[in-house]
Amino acid sequence: MLLGYSIAFPHLGIVIEHLNKTFSIFHFSIAYYGLIIGIGIAAGVYMAVREAKITGQNVDNYYDFALYAVIFSIIGARIYYVIFEWDMYKNNLLSIFNLRAGGLAIYGAVIAAVITLVVYAKKKNMSIGLMMDTGCLGLILGQIIGRWGNFVNREAFGGYTDGLFAMQIKKAEVYSGYITSQIAEHTILVDGIEYIQVHPTFLYESLWNIGVLVLLMLYRRHKKFNGEVFCFYLIGYGLGRAWIEGLRTDQLTIGNVAVSQVLSVLLVVAATGYVLFRRNKQKKELWEKLLDK
Repeated sequence: MLLGYSIAFPHLGIVIEHLNKTFSIFHFSIAYYGLIIGIGIAAGVYMAVREAKITGQNVDNYYDFALYAVIFSIIGARIYYVIFEWDMYKNNLLSIFNLRAGGLAIYGAVIAAVITLVVYAKKKNMSIGLMMDTGCLGLILGQIIGRWGNFVNREAFGGYTDGLFAMQIKKAEVYSGYITSQIAEHTILVDGIEYIQVHPTFLYESLWNIGVLVLLMLYRRHKKFNGEVFCFYLIGYGLGRAWIEGLRTDQLTIGNVAVSQVLSVLLVVAATGYVLFRRNKQKKELWEKLLDK
């Protein structure tokens, strides 16, 4: 095993000496990635249930929905990732099921969760918009926590930087496909060990999402229609993801196009358009009522 520190933020004076990707309990290996994702899911469910209780909804429906949403979201996140990283799995199909090694795409989870929610809400005769507003608070909290799984796995980082938040990782612990020529050119040698120095994009996204959650929490009591909070989630998260995705070296792509970056922009445009449409419709209906009087 290589000696030296595991991860460092040199300009912040932070050095993490030993950070393994797994730990053992009774000789059973557990991946920190999976544990962190699990904590994120649990926190997200708690947040959604808490919001349902505050808004007078039946919390049992949300516990029930969470069982389906968690299962299908994980499946959706994995399918989305595997589709756009097929070269990594085509020669070893069994590795598709090795979630402990990482490889979950949040947009795949969001798409699967939304489809599951629509089906569930219709079956239970619940408001789809209200459920989306309630659920997105838990979703963004889960994303805030889940990104730290990428930190432990040494993934979801950006290109070379020497900025304030520059992060150093042992080159030998990083998947070689994520190391660009620019990163390789700036390899740092410390006590005979090679380190890469990169943007900690997982951290950028986690911090950005904290801001999005705060804004959603502040606005949710002032929404103009059911579904508006979810639209603002798409706008807020999409704007941050479109920017951050451009920094990453592990983008899921079609050709030279970053899929998640394009999807983020499309969702921002679509959500903004829908909010404007609904608000204009409400204003028109209000004027018609006033004129009728």
